[in-house]
Amino acid sequence: MKSNSLIACCVLAAWAIPSPCATRLKDIVSLEGVRDNQLMGYGLVVGLAGTGDRRQTLFSAQSLTNLLERMGLSVPAMALQVKNTAAVMVTSTLPPFGQPGSRIDVTAAAIGDAPSLQGGILLMTGLKGPDGQVYAVAQGPLVLGGYAAGNGMTTQVVNHPTVGRIPNGAIIERPSPAVNPGVSLHLQLQRADYTTASRVEKVLNEKFGDVAHADNAGVVTVVLPAGYRNKSADFIAELEKLTVEQDHEAKIVVNERTGTIVMGKDVHIAPVALMQGNLTVEIQTTFGVSQPNAFTTGGTTQVVPQTTVGARQEPTRNVVLKQGATVEELVRALTAIGSSPRDIIAILQNLKSAGALEAVLEVI
Repeated sequence: MKSNSLIACCVLAAWAIPSPCATRLKDIVSLEGVRDNQLMGYGLVVGLAGTGDRRQTLFSAQSLTNLLERMGLSVPAMALQVKNTAAVMVTSTLPPFGQPGSRIDVTAAAIGDAPSLQGGILLMTGLKGPDGQVYAVAQGPLVLGGYAAGNGMTTQVVNHPTVGRIPNGAIIERPSPAVNPGVSLHLQLQRADYTTASRVEKVLNEKFGDVAHADNAGVVTVVLPAGYRNKSADFIAELEKLTVEQDHEAKIVVNERTGTIVMGKDVHIAPVALMQGNLTVEIQTTFGVSQPNAFTTGGTTQVVPQTTVGARQEPTRNVVLKQGATVEELVRALTAIGSSPRDIIAILQNLKSAGALEAVLEVI
């Protein structure tokens, strides 16, 4: 028999979710134009102990030939063995207001058939943005979180040896294309919501005067006060300290693969009656041995199957929810009658279809 306390732990403790509280503006909004920028480049990793690309990866040999030509050496691509070299794609993130000379982390991933990048060194690689301009240059030894050892059927692989990271491995060469704050700022809500945008506008106007206006559910325009016209950074620092109560829509998130349900306390259930019953049919087959009597002739030993069928139906269990019932009452009631997490998922889907669930049901 299932334990109600165990089921309650498997499903969720919805009533333990805290009520909405004030959150810093720094955590829920961002400045328009102030964002990260993705960088990418193609490079070569050398110094591998025979774990580089094979001859089937033609672009590795061609890349090495082009590199040697720039160094003043002319070597045919077919004459090269690149088992100590691997072609990689190098990625990084350029932070807002990144200045030339600053360093950023980079990640290199093998794109050929190299089994491991362990012990390799990335040669100078230009990292380009979407506009085709080089914003950073990466170079240095790779740090791997795994390794590959052995050969053939005795290979031992730990973690992922074809991806490596170079902490502070790239130097910024071109300033980040971030927009400097002007006379007006556009605050972008990380989760668009009209109620939250209105509350942000109210909090800013109470603190700095009539300076904010909610354009829509996702953007709030703020005009710098007269005292901060030449001190936009100070104004943004003061703005980020303000707190606002973020509004949340009633939502239930269901993961049917793992039987996980997450829902807030503000989810309400319309008046509804639930009935649940289980029918179990069990079929068992046993094999008996039939032997002829002693001193008889012509008889043989036979295996005789014996099948028994049993059916058991549990009594129907019902739950009645009154007007204004919350998810806490629903979970407590379903747990009390022994419902499993997957039973509750099916019940929630039926409640949504019946129009009794006053929340968004999201299945992931």
